[in-house]
Amino acid sequence: MTGSRGTCPCVQIWSGATGRGDKVSREGQTEADWLGLHSGAQRSSVAGEQTQSIVLMAEAEAVQLKEEGNRHFQLQDYKAATKSYSQALKLTKDKALLATLYRNRAACGLKTESYAQAASDASRAIDINSSDIKALYRRCQALEHLGKLDQAFKDVQRCSTLEPRNQNFQETLRRLNTSIQEKLHVQFSTDSRVQNMFEILLDEKSEADRLEKAANNLIVLGREEAGAERIFQNNGVALLLQLIDTKRPELVLAAVRTLSGMCSGHRARATVLLHAVRIDRICSLMAVENEEISLAVCNLLQAIIDSLSGEDKREHQGKEEALVLDTKKDLKQITSHLLDMLVSKKVSGQGRDQALNLLNKNVPRKDLSVHDNSRTIYVVDNGLRKILKVVGQVPDLPSCLPLTDNTRMLASILINKLYDDLRCDPERDHFRKICEEYITGKFDPQNMDKNVIAIQTVSGVLQGPFDLGNQLLGLKGVMEMMVALCGSDREVDQLVAVEALIHASTKLSRATFIITNGVSLLKQIYKTTKNEKIKIRTLVGLCKLGSAGGTDYGLRQFAEGSTEKLAKQCRKWLCNASIDTRTRRWAVEGMAYLTLDADVKDDFVQDIPALQAMFEMAKTSDKTILYSVATILVNCTNSYDVKEVIPELVQLAKFSKQHVPEEHPKDKKDFVDMRVKRLLKAGVISALACMVKADSAILTDQTKELLARVFLALCDSPKDRGTIVAQGGGKALIPLALEGTDVGKVKAAHALAKIAAVSNPDIAFPGERVYEVVRPLVRLLDTQRDGLQNYEALLGLTNLSGRSDRLRQKIFKEKALPDIENYMFENHDQLRQAATECMCNMVLNKEVQERFLADGNDRLKLVVLLCGEDDDKLQNAAAGALAMLTAAHKKLCLKMTQVTTQWLEILQRLCLHDQLSVQHRGLVIAYNLLQADAELAKKLVESELLEILTVVGKQEPDEKRAAVIQTARECLIKCMDYGFIKPVS
Repeated sequence: MTGSRGTCPCVQIWSGATGRGDKVSREGQTEADWLGLHSGAQRSSVAGEQTQSIVLMAEAEAVQLKEEGNRHFQLQDYKAATKSYSQALKLTKDKALLATLYRNRAACGLKTESYAQAASDASRAIDINSSDIKALYRRCQALEHLGKLDQAFKDVQRCSTLEPRNQNFQETLRRLNTSIQEKLHVQFSTDSRVQNMFEILLDEKSEADRLEKAANNLIVLGREEAGAERIFQNNGVALLLQLIDTKRPELVLAAVRTLSGMCSGHRARATVLLHAVRIDRICSLMAVENEEISLAVCNLLQAIIDSLSGEDKREHQGKEEALVLDTKKDLKQITSHLLDMLVSKKVSGQGRDQALNLLNKNVPRKDLSVHDNSRTIYVVDNGLRKILKVVGQVPDLPSCLPLTDNTRMLASILINKLYDDLRCDPERDHFRKICEEYITGKFDPQNMDKNVIAIQTVSGVLQGPFDLGNQLLGLKGVMEMMVALCGSDREVDQLVAVEALIHASTKLSRATFIITNGVSLLKQIYKTTKNEKIKIRTLVGLCKLGSAGGTDYGLRQFAEGSTEKLAKQCRKWLCNASIDTRTRRWAVEGMAYLTLDADVKDDFVQDIPALQAMFEMAKTSDKTILYSVATILVNCTNSYDVKEVIPELVQLAKFSKQHVPEEHPKDKKDFVDMRVKRLLKAGVISALACMVKADSAILTDQTKELLARVFLALCDSPKDRGTIVAQGGGKALIPLALEGTDVGKVKAAHALAKIAAVSNPDIAFPGERVYEVVRPLVRLLDTQRDGLQNYEALLGLTNLSGRSDRLRQKIFKEKALPDIENYMFENHDQLRQAATECMCNMVLNKEVQERFLADGNDRLKLVVLLCGEDDDKLQNAAAGALAMLTAAHKKLCLKMTQVTTQWLEILQRLCLHDQLSVQHRGLVIAYNLLQADAELAKKLVESELLEILTVVGKQEPDEKRAAVIQTARECLIKCMDYGFIKPVS
């Protein structure tokens, strides 16, 4: 449908059209004749007359509903119009009226972009009258939007045959012809490209360069909708499977990545590919040793899962939208195969990690408000024992499955997520019983290996859900077995037992129990063992027990100086490159506990080699270290939450002889600032950036929160922000501000605001990243955030809104304008100033200007009144906003004089202001008002403003005042143009 928006669908809108089918003459007809309901036969029975009366009433009501729909259409209320036409369709059987209603509803479908419905309605109208030109043209438009260009072309061709002189039809005919030719050209060229690429890839004699280029082109083509469809339709799946069968890594990678692109965002294609390739084959590919292939297959499975579960969040149209597929069976099959991979000896460590990553990402609910946790229940019932088997693996035992450094930690995280996803106590009790049965079933007095696996399983669960781990510790024989293993002669027994003791002492109450019963045992092992691996682990156990008092200086578990000695030994091991990475990781774990002590963290940041050794370890493939490194950095920067100490309560606690937490002298701000400087100098930002990029379930939301806290502490001083930006800190913060815990997202957004407030956005957030910064900053404007967060978010948005109109548009679309306006009313001077400065930049946007032009609001009044405030900075910002608004719209110049009676007095004060920037803006406003309207200009000339302009304009220009004097003179020239004043000779 063409023509102006809101035109009634029954009114003729094409030049040269006859209007047949829409305008029907009623002259000489009864209503029944016109509606086509007059039977011509007299009904003798009363029942017949009543039936005819009901039919006539229904038809009359249908006509009324049609007219009502037309009125809604003219008012651009297309949903209401559709509803009226739909109701009318249920009431009438008259073919002419039915055709009109379907045609009109098709017009609504076009307006609301419901193209499939529009095409269907237009087809029904055409079925009634094959020459219905409006219905034909509307179906043509709908089909064109659905991408069915050949069918659309046929419809408009029919229209142009019926009305050859209609220019609209001729133009559409030409446009569609061009589009079809282009599509055919692309299609044939794509077909040939696909064929050519497969020939090169399957030819064993192909040169390496050609092979690599063809593989990359195929991957790119698979990511494009048109290309993916051509590959799919031209037997591409079979050819891709042939590439996989070659077992050449580069060809397997190309095939897998192409399949991944083809699956993304297309449910039907993903389903077909899953059945064509087969889930068992996909899993066997993911099980290979090659890390790159394993990761690529993991991404393929994730793309399939996203498409099947609708997580891709793409809008589907046409055939894809019409498909109704039950994907639950396929998703369950994928989950089942992933669980089988966990316990298979044929699966590599990398493959096991990827299976765990997929389960971590896709099984637990992302939103706990959704009630359906059936995936988790399925995994608990069918796979929890398999996950526990992975958790209980001991690398030094011959029965151990292939593992990486990350495998057991990933399994512990999965157990934690599954446990947290349970909705009620019966579900949690069932979970606990499975764990208890598994562990107690492993205890065997005749087989020490089984006992070691049982304790290793408890140790793994302790790294997951704490309350479940503590319940398992209370099982009969668990603590006794730990102690027995500590005294064993076998190295593996001691390693597992010491690690279990470390994890068991997570809480102060448990640590106190172990301090009483196990410290002497750990000390004995530490003194007697010559094995460095056991030595380090026992040391970490002692470190953890020594830090049980947290940051409280008065609750030291060990004697003065003992903690520093432990830390010194940890730093020594950390710097020793000859020790294997897995063992050095425990030194980092020990420092995570010991750095709660201010003396230890102060010594640690001064040990640059130890710091840099830790940073290098954080950049390796071993991601189990992430949480420990993040914890150390939080401790060193004091970015953990500190409870506010209320003096009255302290006095009360002392009086009642209760313990009062004491702050260490080295936890004061000066020491913290010094530690931050040293961390930055040692290269902490590059390490943090690497940690944020970790694509693993081990990078949990809690770890992200710790990293966000560290970033915020590092950004505290404006002098350090340039260094942070230069080392990639700005880019690293964006994902932390978008994903994670609520606290973590707020902390990261606050750090982003600090950077955005003082940095050039083009450097701090290059490319498209800058648009991702807007949303976190807008969220900081929430009134639940504290004043400093609000203030720095406004400063950041001010800086961003000054860069480009696209950024201003993004800020507007994120609905920041009401919040900015809200803070312009704020009593706090700095908040009000920051909000006004932000608005000063935002008014350059046309949509913001429209808000000021709209009737029934006080936005302009507020800006005018702020120009009259005593604060120079606030005046400067408000005057800038007013100058730009009055320059953009003459209507706002007139509106300014109506919003408040003080406008002229405020304008005169601006034009006489001591600060040149404010004075200049005031004179620009005066010029805009003079230029807007002759009557308004006359009013200004009759006031004292003319005298002010004359005084300013007569001043001798100097470099500083040049702009002010020039603007005043332009105002006077404008007055002369109107003839209100004359030049003095």
